[in-house]
Amino acid sequence: MRLAHKPLLGSDMTKRDFTQTAFDIFQQATGEAEKPKPLTGKKADSSKGGKIGGAKRAENMTKEELSEQAKKAADARWSNTTPHPAKRNKQKELNEAETENIVRNLFRKLGYYDNKDISVQEKKADSAQVSKLLQNASKRGSGKGYPDFIITTKTENDFVCVIECKADVAKHVSETGTKHADYAVDGARLYADYLSKEMDVLYIGVSGQTEDELLVNHFIKLKDDKQPIEVFKPNMLYGFDSYIEQYKKARYRVDYDNLIKYTKTLNEELHKMKIPENNRAILFSGILIALEDDTFYKTYSAYIDPSRLSDFLVQSITQKLNAANINKTRVHEMQQAYNFIKSHTALIDEGRLITLVKAIHEEVRPFIKSNNYFDIISRCYVEFLKYANNDSGLGIVLTPPHIAQLFCDIAGVGMNSIVYDNCCGTAGFLIAAMQKMIDDAKGDLAAIDLIKKKQLVGVEYQDHIFTLGVSNMIIHGDGKTNIIKGDCFKKVDEVKNHKPTVGLLNPPYNDSTGIDELIFIENNLSVIVPNGIVVAIVPMRCALYQKGDGLAIKQRILEKHTLEAVMSMPNELFYPVSAITCIMVFKAHVPHKTSNKKTWFGYWKDDGFTKVKNIGRTDAHQIWESVKARWLETYRSREVHAGESVMQMVTAADEWCAEAYMETDYSKISQADFEEVVKNYAIFKLMQS
Repeated sequence: MRLAHKPLLGSDMTKRDFTQTAFDIFQQATGEAEKPKPLTGKKADSSKGGKIGGAKRAENMTKEELSEQAKKAADARWSNTTPHPAKRNKQKELNEAETENIVRNLFRKLGYYDNKDISVQEKKADSAQVSKLLQNASKRGSGKGYPDFIITTKTENDFVCVIECKADVAKHVSETGTKHADYAVDGARLYADYLSKEMDVLYIGVSGQTEDELLVNHFIKLKDDKQPIEVFKPNMLYGFDSYIEQYKKARYRVDYDNLIKYTKTLNEELHKMKIPENNRAILFSGILIALEDDTFYKTYSAYIDPSRLSDFLVQSITQKLNAANINKTRVHEMQQAYNFIKSHTALIDEGRLITLVKAIHEEVRPFIKSNNYFDIISRCYVEFLKYANNDSGLGIVLTPPHIAQLFCDIAGVGMNSIVYDNCCGTAGFLIAAMQKMIDDAKGDLAAIDLIKKKQLVGVEYQDHIFTLGVSNMIIHGDGKTNIIKGDCFKKVDEVKNHKPTVGLLNPPYNDSTGIDELIFIENNLSVIVPNGIVVAIVPMRCALYQKGDGLAIKQRILEKHTLEAVMSMPNELFYPVSAITCIMVFKAHVPHKTSNKKTWFGYWKDDGFTKVKNIGRTDAHQIWESVKARWLETYRSREVHAGESVMQMVTAADEWCAEAYMETDYSKISQADFEEVVKNYAIFKLMQS
């Protein structure tokens, strides 16, 4: 049914009343009246002279004339005070445009518009993928929406950066984060939510009217993550290279976790296929080497027959080995190690090889290419040893990648370094050194070529690990590796010819031969040029020898070399292997007595890593870089801090550990800390008895 309309004004309102009211509003707006009269049904007061005359004029106006006069009056009214509502939005746009202009100018200063690899778009996208993902991204809830700036790059196809601006710093970010239309960070987050369905997103909220008052917050939202991560210090915009670097770190964290999960799955599969532990690593490395061959990479999927595929795989591996700087006898030995692939039942008779190659191609190789110097072979080998018993007596404890990189920083590895590892294992230290040296070369192709051909030297005794080490170097781009197969104690003269300046090593622990870890340090020092640096990680017991053969070795070392520093490392550094360790730093061929200086001891017990289920120890809280920076600063400056470091004059007969000399910072000690120390001491004494 249709409802009757009620009059907007009183039922006794007349045309005269309406006219008078309109005129009163007119006068009030133009300043001719003191204040507006209340709307009533009464007629105007005739005593108001001029007002009456004005009302009479208004009485004779048409609706169109009244409307025009009211508009003029309103314009006049608002021009004398605050902005007219119709102009408020315009003013808001201008202010926001000023914020956008500040961002634009900062990008210009930072070289965004000069970089041919990146595209900066404003309120539009030149990427079809971005446009598709934003087709329902309106901040008002319907239709397509675009942020103020969209930045893409040719080098990272799955990455996009979006920026949303607001004029008012009070509209920077809301408490809930859901007021997309009104707040800078909230709006940027909305676009990131849509884009992150298929892409990795760096979203930035910017507010303010001057550079000085600018508020800036950055967040990374990866397509695999539900929650964004805040990055960078606030209130600054950065160069795009910095954004890419931060993005890669975030991407690395997720990809690394996924890779570790895959290696665990892979190990379970290979275990069920009854492939021995040593052969698992050989198979894994062989597939990765074959995938480095262009022909195999492009055509392997066409090989349906498992036997033909296995022949093709081993042939491709052999070609890559022949191209490397390896003794032909060693190439033959390595080829023999890979030959089991051509006869293993699960791989051939059950046709599992093609599935395995495809999985490694898709799950592992992209990570290697995105993280050129990550020691994937070592990491997988650790996982493959999960079911192994035969390696327990060999003391194989592979160095975590972040510690290998730390070694390079401690030793000051640069483009001119010649690095030697006499227990190189799967070549983790050499790969970390190669990265540091190539980075330092800053694109000098001749220098990079020399680094790969001449400046990375290793010795490995175990056959299968030698194969893994060589494979690892080839996979990481060193096609001219200098890894020597044999006994490091018998290769001294051969290694001396390389004139190594830096020694890095993690010797076998509790070796079945009875060779003490310190003897491997002594061997490494013997081939390093004078004043060269050797960095080693060994069980803490090596630092505590005060009698017997251990003391004798310490004495021999100090007679020829200087003990520069010793750092106590985290108790679970090699988790799941139980090994309490320390890092020792020596200066080669400068007798300790001659140097006549104190040794620096660091208490580096917390690297920020935590144990995560199904992954192991990982930098889950993203604090390793800051921890490392502080460690290196205190070491290089030889700073002394209570509870963290100390300088002490020591001899061979003294304990080489921070705990023996360091001043205790009692303010940081808890009951749990005390109990942990007592427990560790009891275990240590038990092991010594």
